[in-house]
Amino acid sequence: MPGEESLAAAEQGELAGRTLAGYRLEHVIGRGGMAVVYRAEDLRLGRTVAVKLLAPELARNETFRQRFVRESRVAASLDHPNIVPVYEAGEVEGVLYIAMRYVRGRDLRSLLDRQGPLTARQVVRIAVQVASALDAAHAHELVHRDVKPGNVLIAEGTDPDHPEHAYLTDFGLTKKSLSLTGLTSVGQFVGTLDYVAPEQISGKPVDGRCDVYSLGCVVYEMLTGGPPYRRDDDLALLWAHLNDPPPDVLEQRADLPEGVGAVLRTAMAKRPEARYGSCLEFVAALRAASGTRPGRLRQAPPLPPAWARPVFDPGGVR
Repeated sequence: MPGEESLAAAEQGELAGRTLAGYRLEHVIGRGGMAVVYRAEDLRLGRTVAVKLLAPELARNETFRQRFVRESRVAASLDHPNIVPVYEAGEVEGVLYIAMRYVRGRDLRSLLDRQGPLTARQVVRIAVQVASALDAAHAHELVHRDVKPGNVLIAEGTDPDHPEHAYLTDFGLTKKSLSLTGLTSVGQFVGTLDYVAPEQISGKPVDGRCDVYSLGCVVYEMLTGGPPYRRDDDLALLWAHLNDPPPDVLEQRADLPEGVGAVLRTAMAKRPEARYGSCLEFVAALRAASGTRPGRLRQAPPLPPAWARPVFDPGGVR
């Protein structure tokens, strides 16, 4: 099946049951303008995975194909607990694909749509995990450039003080920092308009600080339930990112300490050099300003076995 026919079928869910590159596609779990994502079975290892199929016009561009393969390999080398592991990337039937871990849970977009604004403590818990993942990618000279709620997966956490585990995904379309502009070589904009940094819009070289800006927009949305700039059309939205000052989060969340607004204004500064130098620096400032700290387990310690209780009981036999 030619590439364009494959993607058209994929977008309609018509590839369910087909096997591509050793993966049996089951059903669509997500789609966007440049890709469709399937839940699939890895027939070689018998595990459930997520397989993303990219638009065929990307595969037709030789420069993009080479960059995609190279950067997907770098993304696959990122070993971080908050980055969705990439298992494989390649091309099949004219369509570029990425196979990655299947995360059971929902994305942050769904969580916000269902729950609305989150508590400051929950926002910090999620943001610090995303920030750690982004800084790990930046250390490998990878800039995500499309940080948004839909690219943050929320799975069940490990204990009452860590009730959610956040995964950052969609590193398959990342770009090398400092060397690329906001447009891909095939003329497609990389980034979602609600969260896009000004330097991406203006086509300037980008580094990790553009992810700081986008994470600031996501944090704003987690706190208020909506993105920082709401405009009637795309051009007005781009203009706002370029020129309008960041809105004051306290206007919608009067319960937050005043310092939170200043932290977000720094994270969403128009000039990269005016922002925090890293995502974790931003989140550390957010945690301090919001007055939240990592919690402590409140569970009582387990009782010792009966035979050992005299040792632990002050009134027991010595």
